[in-house]
Amino acid sequence: MTDGPLIVQSDKTLLLEIDHAQSVECRQAIAPFAELERAPEHIHTYRITPLGLWNARAAGHDAESVVDTLLKYSRYPVPHALLIDVAETMSRYGRLQLHMHPSHGLVLQATDVNVLEEVLRSKKVIPLIGKRLDEQTVVVHPSERGHLKQVLLKLGWPAEDLAGYVDGEAHPIALSDSAWTLRPYQQEAVDGFWHGGSGVVVLPCGAGKTIVGAAAMATAGATTLILVTNTVSARQWKAELLKRTTLTEEEIGEYSGARKEIRPVTIATYQVMTTRRQGVYAHLELFDARDWGLIIYDEVHLLPAPVFRFTADIQARRRLGLTATLVREDGMEGEVFSLIGPKRYDAPWKDIEAQGYIAPAECVEVRVSLPEAERRAYSIAEAEDRYRMAATTRSKNRIVEHLVNKHPEDHVLVIGQYLDQLDELGEHLGVPIITGATPVKERERLFQSFRDGETRVLVVSKVANFSVDLPEAGVAIQVSGTFGSRQEEAQRLGRVLRPKGDKRKAHFYTIVTRDTVDADYAAHRQRFLAEQGYAYNIIDADDLLYGPKSD
Repeated sequence: MTDGPLIVQSDKTLLLEIDHAQSVECRQAIAPFAELERAPEHIHTYRITPLGLWNARAAGHDAESVVDTLLKYSRYPVPHALLIDVAETMSRYGRLQLHMHPSHGLVLQATDVNVLEEVLRSKKVIPLIGKRLDEQTVVVHPSERGHLKQVLLKLGWPAEDLAGYVDGEAHPIALSDSAWTLRPYQQEAVDGFWHGGSGVVVLPCGAGKTIVGAAAMATAGATTLILVTNTVSARQWKAELLKRTTLTEEEIGEYSGARKEIRPVTIATYQVMTTRRQGVYAHLELFDARDWGLIIYDEVHLLPAPVFRFTADIQARRRLGLTATLVREDGMEGEVFSLIGPKRYDAPWKDIEAQGYIAPAECVEVRVSLPEAERRAYSIAEAEDRYRMAATTRSKNRIVEHLVNKHPEDHVLVIGQYLDQLDELGEHLGVPIITGATPVKERERLFQSFRDGETRVLVVSKVANFSVDLPEAGVAIQVSGTFGSRQEEAQRLGRVLRPKGDKRKAHFYTIVTRDTVDADYAAHRQRFLAEQGYAYNIIDADDLLYGPKSD
């Protein structure tokens, strides 16, 4: 028995003692293969899952290194059955491999014939394959490369894709030789992606994911299709590419609701890609419009189902997913693994903060109580109405006003989910509002006014969650969210993590109504950030407004 910070249990849960001297080191060591489930004050609970182990295997971690990590940090003897299970689960990855055969094209090859026999009897596999060449090899229909990987993952035999990629149409792209260089972790992310061929890079908000994308494009030297969340994001990508690379205005096209330009580098929105006319996705042919050498999925954790389906057909293209958190509340992380690729690089947020590339942040949860009349109405409301009632209580308005006034020198974002709440806050504070209904030109004007310091406070809906570059923002105040979304919480904190010139802290406030589902959802939302090492200080609204009560 050692004095390690970890308790490893036979049900594949790991209990990490946060106050232990080795807790940070241990958290970083288990992060590649374990997922955080609960994060109260002193003991955090992680779980080892097959997908986590296969992601680790694809990233180059073998079973021996995972077992060594568990043995090194565990306070008590690690259950022998768990160690065997870890080794056997990880050994499943790669027993089936996709290759390009010189005569027959795409094939599925087995290092274990019995595994091949097993999967070939699956009704879901049969339509995706052709003739059997020998006892270890079967032909795969090229268009089914992605679908087959999805099916095999669900059968518990994830295939290692070694079939390679077409180079696509060459197009010269280089990083501009201005006064900047890739940060070490950005170079590591690009190298990890390129060596793996396709996959996902996970970096904190504000850590320069767009620059990683630009460097990947320069490495590929080929035509590139970039998929982004909205038109504002598309234009920010274009501006960044013009600044960071040798690409010219004429080489970059925007494919959105407003424009339909197809150029060597084309930036398209998920929204236009998933627009249906008479039941048909009219714009999916964009994937075939050029011989793309690289496809980049920005905010890959938001990838819509129709784009997932089409991604299955373009497995011969190199694919790079960029995100701050691979968490998907719909449980489709396995789809990302199968169709975009495994996690190729993942930098802990606190590591990047320690290097000075993102701002340190103070997270505070302010708890308010419902007034008596609202509490009574909440108690008899239908379950589906309760979150909105709790999240939008007017009791939050004076807290927002107090916090805005508390930071007179900072640029402040007030972020929420419900438009009527945001309208009321905008009016209460006398500041502009940006929602999905705000025209793109007006959004861009207001964001620029915020960057220039003409506007100090903005009220924004979830349109500002993703890919909006507001480096001046130093304070975020969250009044409501998309229920218990962990990735949204991470994105919203990310709005204020750009490093500040005077090295000051960022501040992230979330205002929560106690004794309601608002508080339950808040606890769930905070899980991902807790895994990254952020702690929430909880204060009472009255203490914030009037000071702590004396005894």
